[in-house]
Amino acid sequence: MCRTRAQDRLRRERWQKLGHNRWHPEIPPVATIKPGTTFRADCREWFDGFIKNDDSAEDIRDAPLHTVHTLTGPFHIEGAEPGDLLIVDIVDIGPIPNEEGPLALPPEPDGAILGSLSEEQFARVAAEAARTAPPRENGGNQDIKNLTKGTRVFYPVFVDGANLSFGDLHFSQGDGEITFCGAIEMGGFMELHVDIIKGGMATYGVEENAIFMPGKAGPDYSEWLAFSGTSVTLEGEQRYLDSHLAYQRAILHAIDYLTTFGYTPEQAYLLLGAAPIEFDIRPGKDGPTKIDPGMGAPRAANPV
Repeated sequence: MCRTRAQDRLRRERWQKLGHNRWHPEIPPVATIKPGTTFRADCREWFDGFIKNDDSAEDIRDAPLHTVHTLTGPFHIEGAEPGDLLIVDIVDIGPIPNEEGPLALPPEPDGAILGSLSEEQFARVAAEAARTAPPRENGGNQDIKNLTKGTRVFYPVFVDGANLSFGDLHFSQGDGEITFCGAIEMGGFMELHVDIIKGGMATYGVEENAIFMPGKAGPDYSEWLAFSGTSVTLEGEQRYLDSHLAYQRAILHAIDYLTTFGYTPEQAYLLLGAAPIEFDIRPGKDGPTKIDPGMGAPRAANPV
């Protein structure tokens, strides 16, 4: 069923009261969760329905990058205090049927979505708040394909109540999400279980990072086809231990290989961004360009 523009506007106005795309401690929580509780909430997809299922490229060209990455939350975790570790278990995750949708970057007031923050405070907080799109000390944007059902994450707590938020779900994604927004985005739900380790940041030496225990939902493949890369540019310039460049070269080798099977380079590039490829850094020795990041594509017919 097609929605009218008025319905789209009302829908976005409702979402703006329930989510946020900036980090700031003064954004009001949408609910309070007790430690030991399991709860479920829906999430909108990254572009919130702006990208349409049609043959036009105008939606990509005109994508509203200042308003994307709106998260569900924040949720106040009862008893959480600065210095604690927040334990978050991903109990379940999945798409919303028939859902059309609902970087580190400096503060950007334009396009800020700040939940139910009062109008009097909005301008000040929008000018101070950090974008949710990049990874950050509190976790931030974690486009890690292994964060699936069964994952446990330990987040450092910096504000009272922790203010846990989540969203930007992916149906499928390769390591590094190499095509910028190359994952298959989806609106969906997350069911989480939360708990607290009092004083856990000091106990376990956590100051500015999350700790992940990836789930075992897969895919885990028994055989791989791997492509290596070194930190040398296409023009022959050597870069000292540049893992980003080495990964780029490994990807280009994989693209070259896939084109021999009839894919265009553009198709191969998109496939490697959305398929669950692996990326491993295997440091070499005796050479500044010897990094050899393995970028592997699954070869076995059935995952194990």
